[in-house]
This record gives sequence, structure tokens and C-alpha cells, in this order.
Amino acid sequence: MASMTTLEIKNKVIEGSKLAVLRLIEKRRRENSYLIVSDNGKVVKVMAKDIKV
Repeated sequence: MASMTTLEIKNKVIEGSKLAVLRLIEKRRRENSYLIVSDNGKVVKVMAKDIKV
């Protein structure tokens, strides 16, 4: 098995993080819930249905 380069590992971690965030948003939409996010350093409560993916 060939070892992965640092760049390949970095890209897999980034893609995995994006997928996790998308799944979280979809779960919160099904629950009609909200997410807490940062908007230029300010903590904001946003309904998941209002987030555009």
C-alpha cells in the first residue's frame, strides 16, 4: 500500500470536515432547530433552514 502524502491527507481532512458540516446542517433542518455560528467574531444563533448550502 502506498503511503499518502501530506497534501493528500490534508485534502481528505478538509473534505471530511465539509461533509460533517453539511450533515449537521441537514440534521438540524429535520429537527427544525438552530446552529450557533460566528459572524466576524460575534456569536449568532441561526435557524438551520435559513442557511444556504
